[in-house]
Amino acid sequence: MHRQPARVLEAADVSKLLREVNLQRHHIRNTAIILLSFKAGLRACEIAGLDWSMVLNSRHQISSQIRIASYISKSGRGRCIPLHVALRSSLKRLYKASGCPIVGPVIMSERGGPMTARSIVNWFGALYRELGLVGCSSHSGRRTFITRSARILAQTGGSLRDIQELAGHRSLTTTERYIAGDRDAQRKLISLI
Repeated sequence: MHRQPARVLEAADVSKLLREVNLQRHHIRNTAIILLSFKAGLRACEIAGLDWSMVLNSRHQISSQIRIASYISKSGRGRCIPLHVALRSSLKRLYKASGCPIVGPVIMSERGGPMTARSIVNWFGALYRELGLVGCSSHSGRRTFITRSARILAQTGGSLRDIQELAGHRSLTTTERYIAGDRDAQRKLISLI
């Protein structure tokens, strides 16, 4: 049986997610989880495995990039992802709320231990069900990140190879499978030919 790819969310849907978690008890942590997925394209295993040492610079401040260690990456290859301004701000709040640790898990469970990849997957699933967002999974943020990156690529002077590296894919073909088509953009493109 072929599974449908995770749904790509619109900006309004992501705003809806952020508003919802802002009402929750662990809103600082939960905001960071959403932004790690949607603004850095991290997998559930990478969100769960993220350590403060991967986020902090040598002065123990939030860095301008996340250094994904090879041991938390699905592909086994590390990578660096520049931090989006909203994600950086969120991580600063979480860092302060966590007591400014130098090492240790960035995303902690309610019991004070690290969240597992499975708990991240379940957390996203519950949030999407609560908001009635059908077709979404923990991979929706990653797929949205890759699709949005591809749609604005021409404005940056970059290439699909840049998105491939940010996503941590071994093959460009894998990256291409993540990119959702856009019927409106296709119509505009055809009208310009």
